Amino acid sequence: MNVLIMTDLEGISGIYSTDQVIPGERRFSEGRAFMTADINACARGLKRAGAERVYVRDCHGGSYTLLQDQISDDVDYVILGSTREERFLGLDDCGAVILLGYHAMAGTPSAILEHSMSSASIQNYWINGQKAGETAIDAGIAGDLGKPVIMVSGDDKVCAEARALIPGVYCAEVKKGVTSFGGMLLPLSKAHKLIEETAYEAYTNADKIKPVVYEKPIRFRVELVERHQLPYASTKPYMKIIDGRTYEIEADNMNDALFRA
Repeated sequence: MNVLIMTDLEGISGIYSTDQVIPGERRFSEGRAFMTADINACARGLKRAGAERVYVRDCHGGSYTLLQDQISDDVDYVILGSTREERFLGLDDCGAVILLGYHAMAGTPSAILEHSMSSASIQNYWINGQKAGETAIDAGIAGDLGKPVIMVSGDDKVCAEARALIPGVYCAEVKKGVTSFGGMLLPLSKAHKLIEETAYEAYTNADKIKPVVYEKPIRFRVELVERHQLPYASTKPYMKIIDGRTYEIEADNMNDALFRA
């Protein structure tokens, strides 16, 4: 079986500060190295468990975070740059998904660098009336294609979020959140060992984990941050306005819901 690793940065081992995750900030190069090391550890565990090919999608910001020249030979493809409206490029060739370095949804108490897609513009998301973050959205996109999310890595808050959503999912808890910008972090060597072993176990037991499939049509509600302007009706004539900064759309699948919103 092939596996697609979707990567974000805020939940990566050793990450706790905004200057590690924003391009141009003084510690962003450190964040890039930390992400690359987590990817290599995860891929190593997958290949040791028998994975045929490992695909890695850099999902943070503009998809220029991982260090290509430091990616190990356990990775078969890296997916970089624009993929238009196909968030999970390569998934057709894979049997399962790993969400590596993910973070808790916006507003989660004590979660490190919590947000939902964009801390600058998005206050909250809901899927079919339930508050949701990036883990729920991406699990739903994979689920519509019949693929389960078998592992999540990040802080204890995103791990709790994942376990509530995906029965049997394997979680690599590489840190415990105390505030939005700090917590108790595993030393990198211990975190990498945990990620490798968790990936091994997740792959070995992948057949026990079911895809997340939401009832259709999907009702996807978006609440913008205070004073953020609603989309113009001419650009989204299908949206239902809830209040001055909240609107809702319907879609036939989770990928369309995300991109139509």
